[in-house]
Amino acid sequence: MPELPELEIVRDVLQRRLVGRRIVKVSLSPKGGPIVVRDLTGHGFREGLTGRSVESVQRRGKFLLFALGTETGSKLGGSRGEQPLTLAVNPKLTGRLQLSAPAGKKAGPVHVTLHFEAPTEELRYVDQKRMGQLYLTAELAAIPTFAEMGPDALEASPETFRNRLRRFRGEIKGVLAREQFLAGIGNAYADEILWQARLHPYRKVSALSPEEIDRLYAAMNVTLRESIEKVEAAMGENIHLKPRDFFAVHMRGGKLCPRCGAKVSEITAGGRITNFCRSCQPGGLIRGL
Repeated sequence: MPELPELEIVRDVLQRRLVGRRIVKVSLSPKGGPIVVRDLTGHGFREGLTGRSVESVQRRGKFLLFALGTETGSKLGGSRGEQPLTLAVNPKLTGRLQLSAPAGKKAGPVHVTLHFEAPTEELRYVDQKRMGQLYLTAELAAIPTFAEMGPDALEASPETFRNRLRRFRGEIKGVLAREQFLAGIGNAYADEILWQARLHPYRKVSALSPEEIDRLYAAMNVTLRESIEKVEAAMGENIHLKPRDFFAVHMRGGKLCPRCGAKVSEITAGGRITNFCRSCQPGGLIRGL
């Protein structure tokens, strides 16, 4: 799943390369259909996008938000064509965006293509398992669960972090990966943050000391900000890539912890893989590697 560091770089690239450019055509794959494409305007996904220009590209949690202007040429026409819209992309587990020349090799099954003019270029939504969604909407609150997201993980102050953490129960990894707590962190970066903080992923939130909570907050900021730099260096303009070779523990079960040299453990539960170092992150009796 693309998480905050990857999506922050994707946002930066698309902001630089697409703002001010007009969508001249929209292609939809019949295989995607309503599974991937969600028109919340009631006037048509393709019709609502064609003729509009990209005014900005923002990130909210694990959503990318394309603000669309009221460029003349929109097929809606009249007052409907003058209404600003947002294309909200939620890649979820397997979705990716690819910016390419029309003849460029596809990064996977393409379900939606936005064709831009001057220079001719395509923004493709690629999704191997059709798990993500693209919403066209006039109101972000109309997108399911969007309004339930907590503050962005990079914008939360220490006080906000501590106060919000008190509202949640259960294991700390599960809370970190919940959008309702803080937006932008998923399964992979939760593992990395907890490794950085030296906290066992199955510790109960209620059992964390004030010092451990402060350490967790600091680890979150360090991990996310350093990862943004590493992703930028590895990804460049190839926004369909997901560079994660720099991870310390996630998806490194059985390998050696880069901090202490112990073997990295791997637990699979509920379809989610958790990796951690039992030596650096003590506190659980979970069976595994």
